Amino acid sequence: MANLQNQTVMMTGASSGIGAAAAKRLAADGANVVLVARRKERLDELVNEITSAGGQAIAVAADITNRAEVEGAVAKAKEAYSTVDVLVNNAGVMLLSMLEKDHVDEWETMVDVNIKGVLFGVHAVLPAMIEQQNGHVINVSSVAGQEVMPSSSVYSATKFAVRAFSMGMEKELTHHGIRTTNISPGPVETELATHITDQDIVERFESMDMPFLKADDIADAIHYAVSQPRSVNVNEVTVRPLRG
Repeated sequence: MANLQNQTVMMTGASSGIGAAAAKRLAADGANVVLVARRKERLDELVNEITSAGGQAIAVAADITNRAEVEGAVAKAKEAYSTVDVLVNNAGVMLLSMLEKDHVDEWETMVDVNIKGVLFGVHAVLPAMIEQQNGHVINVSSVAGQEVMPSSSVYSATKFAVRAFSMGMEKELTHHGIRTTNISPGPVETELATHITDQDIVERFESMDMPFLKADDIADAIHYAVSQPRSVNVNEVTVRPLRG
């Protein structure tokens, strides 16, 4: 396994859930972690937690749907640690609803966060990664990017897009020494489901007997991908809960 010491990882959606768990996991293995999200107070708490445990981390408040703010976050990461070696595009929203409800504003939000946020992150780090002929981009998609269920039409469309983009990155960027990993989690115990506004879907979720993964399970998958030797490119990881 590769040593993460002095590797700089930029983590979007770092204020909770998978992002926070993965940031702590990678920092514990020696990575410098740049925490990116909108909730600065929560990021500062996470920085204190990581540094108190002997790790290295900084907090950068940014909205990933704003290209200039994403570019600024990368600039601050470079000021602190010189390079961004790994980008984890983790931030996402899951606003499930039936199409007939016509939650068009929520559709637009998912496109902005789940697709454009990923594109802006790659845009901001790619020139330097190409110049240094080294880098790793991890895109957190979803099993909803492989399968569609009623109420997930738009969410699945955004996650299919992330997966397709990851596949294209792998084909275009390997000759620059840049690795690409698409990680597709199944249901995970995070804040995502609490943002759903379609009450029919909320009630359906509450009535379902469904196993959930922990955020740490996906953090372990991210750690596995980034800690492989430089000669190994882990392109696709799907993680599902096992029903006992």
